[in-house]
Amino acid sequence: MINIAGYQFEGPYTNTDSFKDNAGIYAILTRGQTTVPWMVVDIGESDQVKSRIANHDRKNCWNRNNQGMLTGAVLYTPGWTATQRRSLEASLREQYTPTCGVI
Repeated sequence: MINIAGYQFEGPYTNTDSFKDNAGIYAILTRGQTTVPWMVVDIGESDQVKSRIANHDRKNCWNRNNQGMLTGAVLYTPGWTATQRRSLEASLREQYTPTCGVI
């Protein structure tokens, strides 16, 4: 588990097989050394997180900003609407200003 803005995200995972194809908010993270904090590269939401991350159109941006270890973490949101997920996604993007993607 990793704490992102007070939310407990599952991960970070280095392999998309670790994700479920459920609704949620995901964060793409990187760091060069285990002694430095994670940097948020991207934040998004989807009703199928595993498929979205595996086939993401911003993967090239993620790879360009990889500082050594690229991972993903997810906050599954059962019972949330797409509007609720997008609202938290926007809030997290505002707080972390990820390098990849814009709202």
